[in-house]
Amino acid sequence: MHIKWGALAGTAGVSFGITVAVVAAFALGTLALSRHEAAREAAAGGGDTGSSGVVGGRVALGAAVTCFAACATAVGYGIWLIAAS
Repeated sequence: MHIKWGALAGTAGVSFGITVAVVAAFALGTLALSRHEAAREAAAGGGDTGSSGVVGGRVALGAAVTCFAACATAVGYGIWLIAAS
């Protein structure tokens, strides 16, 4: 039996890279969601956040949704790759 070490290393490298990217996207999504919650609590607490607090909260929510959608897409694509074979 002949093992193609180059192909094995390439597969391991891509798997590691995708794993790091998904974990980083999820962590950034969690951070953005916590920033959104903080902006919402500051606005509800009567603090003088001005319009930048509201806009910052909306931007943070959009970033969180984008990050979580990227994670879901990567997981869905991985499941599709496994199921298609």
